[in-house]
Amino acid sequence: MPFIRPENVYLQKLTNPLFKEVNVSVSIVRLDRIHFEISGNKWFKLLGYLQDAKTNGFNGIATFGGAYSNHILATAAICKLEGLNCIGFIRGEEPEIYSPTLREAKESGMTLVFLSRSDFQLKNLEVLQKRFSGYYFIREGGYGELGTVGIKNIYEWIPADTNYIVAACGTGTTIAGLIRYALPHQKLIGINVLKGYEAIVNDIEQILPSDTKYTNWTMFNDYHSGGYAKKNDALIQFMNEMWDIDNLPTDFVYEAKMMYGLIDLVKKGYFPSGSKIVAIHSGGLQGNRSLPAGTLHF
Repeated sequence: MPFIRPENVYLQKLTNPLFKEVNVSVSIVRLDRIHFEISGNKWFKLLGYLQDAKTNGFNGIATFGGAYSNHILATAAICKLEGLNCIGFIRGEEPEIYSPTLREAKESGMTLVFLSRSDFQLKNLEVLQKRFSGYYFIREGGYGELGTVGIKNIYEWIPADTNYIVAACGTGTTIAGLIRYALPHQKLIGINVLKGYEAIVNDIEQILPSDTKYTNWTMFNDYHSGGYAKKNDALIQFMNEMWDIDNLPTDFVYEAKMMYGLIDLVKKGYFPSGSKIVAIHSGGLQGNRSLPAGTLHF
């Protein structure tokens, strides 16, 4: 795929003194560096769908998301690179001033269709698919079994001797792929960014192959900082500390909550001495643009 730069991705070792103190190694796969718009896990989640769409003769992609959706922006950018038409069904009424995400998605050629929050929640896929029959539909956030297929490629940057792999969870598609392709000795840790949605465990199980019982993973639900895309002063301070210590940029929707949860688990002794832990930076830093200038150190 043009302009995607896997060679820019690398495994960054983190230097928080806590890790040395308790004798664990923590690194993070910098998937945010793979592309300035198709950032992090988005490219990997979309690979299976793009292949399926082309195989079945579709010349357009339709998908769903909010005004600051990383998935919407990534889909628009990929469709532009691939020469595909694309439609984004956006949650909420059309605003007078578009968010940077929506503006850039439109500039990339995405047709934006705004749905009220109730219509978005109750969306009838059959009706939409009939209306836009030439389009291949992808669920919000790339959720689905095909979304897990490309995740296998992320293991290119995860050393084989890694014991624990940690990922932020929104739809659960990325961690489902990591669970599916993990080595037998590796355990997956999910940090749920959704408040009160413990049912994400069921969502993940639904898109894993049904012929295998997966017991290599655990989900933590208490690191959402108030809910999806919610933030507080402690989280912002934590983001700045991550930057000051390791020059690691995070976003307040996913990565900061994942790293906060990971470090809290280290403090609580969750990981045995000698553990080798790898976190997945799933990109999406563009969401930070909603913060007032000067909020972050990066």
